[in-house]
Amino acid sequence: MDALDQRIISHLVADARASYAEIGAEVGLSAPAVKRRVDKLLDLGVLQGFTAVVDPEALGWGTEAFVEVHCNGNVPAHRIRTGLEPLPEVVAAYTVSGQADAIVHLRAANIHHLEEAMERLRSVEFVSRTVSTVVLSRLLERQPQPD
Repeated sequence: MDALDQRIISHLVADARASYAEIGAEVGLSAPAVKRRVDKLLDLGVLQGFTAVVDPEALGWGTEAFVEVHCNGNVPAHRIRTGLEPLPEVVAAYTVSGQADAIVHLRAANIHHLEEAMERLRSVEFVSRTVSTVVLSRLLERQPQPD
């Protein structure tokens, strides 16, 4: 990946709907050259796709929490993932260092819905306990930018 690829990625992060011609005009390449580079970045897995960014509150899922998940014994990451996938309120999950085995990001319609989701999370067979932090406001969210 070179400096042109990084500039193309920056443009796509800022506006994934920009045409190859628009991006090419900014980086000094033709539209077909930009397309070839984007295709290469997709093939390499640098770009993983294109998506719409939706405000969760507009969809009625404005309540969120981060939950430390502590497991019974040594539970492999793939098993944690398998246990969390059926829960639609889980929007992200990560294995972590420290006392918790995983951190789970939950979104729900309201605090009652969040409580129900947390109860279902606690009922997953390998979960021994959870520690929850409810989000009061989102201060900053950004996509990673190339250097």
